[in-house]
Amino acid sequence: MADRVTVIGWDGSPLTRAATAALSAATLVAGAAHHLALPEVPGRAERIRLGSVDLAARRIAGHRGSAVVLADGDPGFFGVVRTLRKPEHGLEVEVVPAVSSVATAFARAGMPWDDAQIVVAHPRTLRRAVNVIRAHHKVAVLTSPGAGPVELALLLEGVHRTFVICEELGTVRERVTVLTSDKTADHTWRDPNVVIVIGGGPETAANGAWIAGRRPARPESIRGWALPAAAYGGTGGGGEGESPGLRAAQLARLGPRTGDLVWDIGSGSGALAVEAARFGAAVIAVDSDPDACARTAAAARTFQVGVQVVRGTAPHVLERLPEPDVVRIGGGGVPVVTAVADRRPERVVTHASNRDEAEALGAALAASGYTVECALLQSVEMDTSAWAERERSVVFLLSAVRPDLAP
Repeated sequence: MADRVTVIGWDGSPLTRAATAALSAATLVAGAAHHLALPEVPGRAERIRLGSVDLAARRIAGHRGSAVVLADGDPGFFGVVRTLRKPEHGLEVEVVPAVSSVATAFARAGMPWDDAQIVVAHPRTLRRAVNVIRAHHKVAVLTSPGAGPVELALLLEGVHRTFVICEELGTVRERVTVLTSDKTADHTWRDPNVVIVIGGGPETAANGAWIAGRRPARPESIRGWALPAAAYGGTGGGGEGESPGLRAAQLARLGPRTGDLVWDIGSGSGALAVEAARFGAAVIAVDSDPDACARTAAAARTFQVGVQVVRGTAPHVLERLPEPDVVRIGGGGVPVVTAVADRRPERVVTHASNRDEAEALGAALAASGYTVECALLQSVEMDTSAWAERERSVVFLLSAVRPDLAP
């Protein structure tokens, strides 16, 4: 029985000596149709069209002879190596790598990619991939049928991006196309393809950057979370909804993360929207006040994060927004809470100034199937020069969760 398999990456270049030697000795070769058509594949070898890698691994484990798997690009980068190495298959894996399709795509585009986010888009992960595109300046998407350039562009409706679409890299049919996201759905694209998406904020790396895939904190950047509203361009007061302590508790219960879409309804100074974006989430900030919208946009520019600002009155404006994962409601009462719950986010946080209001909001969330918790938060700001009370904030914090809606 085979207990060893050689995985060969293929990027369209001539195969290396090691890859050619492994193929010449193979009695079983698995790969896509264009891999199996390579002249180096021995005519005597059993051939398996690679669909399910788990099924292929079981065939390989039961094969008497030498097995080879061919894969596009670097098979250790979002490739077949992870599946073949599962303990249940009992296979020892040797890898002959090639240039990854992502590296090739950026090379064709003539762009650096140490600052890029890289995501895999399947129909089941498409929305989360789009959320990463919303949140970050530079994203490479490894697409799949049903989750390609057209689907990405359609879910980005209203958000402008530039697409670099790299089709059939490494083949004679290779094609690289640059166009705006609103024009992408007008074309038919060939598989396989890699999409580089540009936009949504400033460049995320500079000379001297030391970590890939993200913007390291600059020496002059503001350190910390739950900063006073004034740090985000607010006036420093902002009412009970702008309390740094309340905001910290709301963020802790929402847990925004990369791949999430956050709605911040009643964005005010933009402080919570910006802090959620700093966690890597995509954020849509909603407010009916044009001054609040301007403050939120300015705060996002100051902290160099991507926040989409929508001016409008909830609940009506929410009807045209994409599906959220977590939502913070800064006001609007039961009608807004009910409208949000109808969109079925996993988590919702809101606040109330008195117990009657808290009970009404909690009942509306519970009626929609959420488990609701409520806490009375009190914070006192002290003047340390005289150790006297400067400002007191008392508010009811409501948090609601539906684990069954988790992505």
